Amino acid sequence: MTPFSTTVRQRLAVLATACLLSVALPAGSAWAQKVKDKGTTPAATATMASASDISVDILTIDAVGSNVDEATLRAIFSGNLVDNADALAGLTASSIAIPEITLSATTTLEGKTTEATVTFSDLVLSDITDGTAASVSLAAMTMDAGENGSGQFGPLSAANFNIGGVLGLYGLVNAGGRTELETIYSDFSFEGGSFQSPEASCTMGAATVAEFKARPLGYSFGEIIALIESLDAQEDDPSPELIGAALRMYVDMFTAFESSPATFGGFDCSGIDDEGNAVDFSIAGMSMGGMSPGIYPSISLDGLDVSVEGDGSVQVGNITFKEMDLSAPIAAIQAAPEALDDAWFTANARSLIPAFAGFSFSDVAVDVPNPDAEGERIQAGIGAFDLSLADYRNGIPTDILTTASNIHAALPTDTDDEQLQQLIALGITEIDAGFAIDASWDEAGNTIAVDEISITGANLATVKLAGTIANATEALFGLDEDQVQLAVMGLALANLKLDITDTGLSDIILTTVAAEQGSDPATMRPVFAGLAEGTVIGLLAGAAEAQKVGAAINSFVSGKAKYLTIEMTAKQPPGLGFLDFIAAEDDPTVLIGKVTIDASAK
Repeated sequence: MTPFSTTVRQRLAVLATACLLSVALPAGSAWAQKVKDKGTTPAATATMASASDISVDILTIDAVGSNVDEATLRAIFSGNLVDNADALAGLTASSIAIPEITLSATTTLEGKTTEATVTFSDLVLSDITDGTAASVSLAAMTMDAGENGSGQFGPLSAANFNIGGVLGLYGLVNAGGRTELETIYSDFSFEGGSFQSPEASCTMGAATVAEFKARPLGYSFGEIIALIESLDAQEDDPSPELIGAALRMYVDMFTAFESSPATFGGFDCSGIDDEGNAVDFSIAGMSMGGMSPGIYPSISLDGLDVSVEGDGSVQVGNITFKEMDLSAPIAAIQAAPEALDDAWFTANARSLIPAFAGFSFSDVAVDVPNPDAEGERIQAGIGAFDLSLADYRNGIPTDILTTASNIHAALPTDTDDEQLQQLIALGITEIDAGFAIDASWDEAGNTIAVDEISITGANLATVKLAGTIANATEALFGLDEDQVQLAVMGLALANLKLDITDTGLSDIILTTVAAEQGSDPATMRPVFAGLAEGTVIGLLAGAAEAQKVGAAINSFVSGKAKYLTIEMTAKQPPGLGFLDFIAAEDDPTVLIGKVTIDASAK
């Protein structure tokens, strides 16, 4: 699959610029003045001021019972928020209605000058008291960027729109030292829309948010812009002082917002790639969990579909990125010195790891050309995958669960991989597999419970391991590397359980082997069963359990039983340690007298 062409990207950039203008209003010059007043470098101010040449046309403003005169309102809605912020924050009126606002912008992108017009229709604020509107609505928004494209967007509305809160958020008005979160708006609703360009067109679904809260940022908008400009100026080698300032700014932002869960109706885009092939890209829907200070919410995408005509396709039923707790990194940065150098990052690396809860995806279907074999295709899928991480200790999750099912793919007929060649030799042309890993640390017992490590092949076999690792002390997750190494060497295997379920693999193997020997599977099974039993009894010579274990394995290999369980328990606590396994490398039988072994088959 190939990306959109350079021309397409340029046109999409123009549309994106127009969209940003529609959200921010033409406040560029006002922001630039605000930044200049705060001592921003001339280069930074010039960059913002010269980004676009913007004009605003407002024919009429219908203000009923307003305590702000029309001239000031016109200045505000034309983009001069800075000079009139106090008046806007204290606005009281029965209603403010503006039938139409037209923004015209001349913008230079990648050396090419383009023009764009954005028109807002029927902007209405109702029942405004001391800077808070009971409701705000916009009937429509249209965008015209000439040959680069156009867009049409439906109604947008919200309740309890706290204008003063928005202005205080960015430091445009005095927030009076307020640090608590307050409602900025509620019942937000957007009905979606569409935009088009010569090479691409998209439709967008509706979006809703029940409530959004915020507190004043510790940095004004001008200071934020100035800091970003300074980072750009120092490029790849910012000073420790600038890095510290930037991270503290990000921490401030991550703790300044709270919201209800949000939903988005997705989008559907069609376009043309560099080779002239039709490209379809769509997401059926998206949802985001509630945002709270220090918590990055979960994001879930449904119905991802990417298709390229004559090339291939990728479909995913659902992708979910689980929430991320940034409390540990935030605390580390808040306690850090002003200047953050390499030594500080090295010393605090583990503290800067967020507690990521994991991710999942399901119903994956891939059909694309094989880049390593002309004329062949990669056709595969995954039924479900999930990674869940919890109970972090110094940046390390101590509770891990990951599962996957229905990982299916056709085996390539022309492969150099020995394992794949062995499967193909057994007559297996397609796999359908899964796996699971489930382990958690018990702080009170100083143990790691390995509840499951398993792999499954449909119509083949399932192999599952479970056990307990003792001597897993808190030092295992500590920050002192020497102590961590000592803790790892002190781990001991207390018990281990192996479960094997045969769902067809032995039949395939014996059929192949029997054919090579000129025999049949029924004849070969008891022969292999006897060999396996004798080998195990010989290996466990002297162990009281040898005969029982051998008999269980005979029953399993002979086909009389489909389930085999072998359990091993250390005779002396805490269990088999590091030195025991080193000794077993030269002589595995040294472990026999240190464990109790049991086996059963059914």
